Amino acid sequence: MTDTTSTTTTEALVADYLAAWNETDAARRRELIDRTFAAGATYVDPLMSGEGHDGIAAMIAAAQEAYPAHAFVAAGEPDAHNDKIRFAWHLVPEGGEPIALGVDFGELAEDGRLRAVTGSLERV
Repeated sequence: MTDTTSTTTTEALVADYLAAWNETDAARRRELIDRTFAAGATYVDPLMSGEGHDGIAAMIAAAQEAYPAHAFVAAGEPDAHNDKIRFAWHLVPEGGEPIALGVDFGELAEDGRLRAVTGSLERV
């Protein structure tokens, strides 16, 4: 299989992904979701799941309601090969220490957007 990822696009994709989770303006968040996730994309982790742009938007809004004044920040560099991507993140309250650490595993669509994400919680 041909390598379809590059450091630049991988880092940009992860940055947009985390920005979508952090964006509180619903219209702007939807733009980030549309840019980051392929149509029909799925997301699943131990606590929630979403399908398609609408389902993912609703899921992120629910996470923001549950954790106001928190941000998802990258923890290290993403790793990608072929159509797979792996990256770690922290959930950090404003001005505080991380309250959670997770690792997400993604599958890329042919256009470079995420077609599926499986999240795992390493520490809560």
